[in-house]
Amino acid sequence: MTTLADRTITALRTNHDELTAFVRGLDAADLTRPSGCSEWTVAQVLSHLGSGAEIGLATLRAAQAGQDAPGQDFNHPVWDRWNAKEPKQQAEDFLTADAEIVSAYESLDADAREQLQIKLGFLPMPGSVALVAGMRLNEAALHAWDVRVAFDPAATVARDAAGVLTDLYAGPLDFMIGFIGRSDALDPRVATTLRVETTDPEHVLGLTLGETVGFSDAPDPADVTLSLPTEAWSRLLGGRLAPEHTPPSVTVTGDGVTLDDLRRVFPGI
Repeated sequence: MTTLADRTITALRTNHDELTAFVRGLDAADLTRPSGCSEWTVAQVLSHLGSGAEIGLATLRAAQAGQDAPGQDFNHPVWDRWNAKEPKQQAEDFLTADAEIVSAYESLDADAREQLQIKLGFLPMPGSVALVAGMRLNEAALHAWDVRVAFDPAATVARDAAGVLTDLYAGPLDFMIGFIGRSDALDPRVATTLRVETTDPEHVLGLTLGETVGFSDAPDPADVTLSLPTEAWSRLLGGRLAPEHTPPSVTVTGDGVTLDDLRRVFPGI
């Protein structure tokens, strides 16, 4: 049986392989282009992914040894070291670091994928492999888009990654929606539950906007329906669905909430 952890790890591998092939084709000038991530160049996005991979690998190894995750005294020197690299070195070292963390997740057997608990300093309880690998996939898939969109305004998030992320957002990563969603972007006194219908692959879910932002059962009938490709849904939640990067198939029907409203609720971090 294929579990959510299995699917997440498979999507991490696909994302790594595709981004690796893309990055290997970039020259020095390409690496200094502005990326889709505000105020970062392509190389700086890769550096961020590389340092995150190094920290994530240390966190996974600590969990396997029954230890707490490394703290800020470990993380800050890692960030400083990566930030000091030249763009070409940031890109090359990203390829190595990302391969290492993906391989480490792939090496987990079935029992570890379901039972291993990983301690993270910013969560009150240890997280499952699906949760922690899912957080890595969320970051890796969106930042892969940040790299690609520097060269193609119509770039998309990979289909398999977007599909898995949609299941993760409504599952172990549901806490992230409350964290990244700006409940104060709309009138919190007026709660609205949208029906969200995504395609390729298909999902149907409810998104409640009010004093908090979170998932719920999909209303039927619904006052407002958001219809869009699954990859665009993952970009909307990640603050990456600006008008110039919105496919024409994205629609909002009904009264009370517009696509611009949703962009304000999910501005990205």
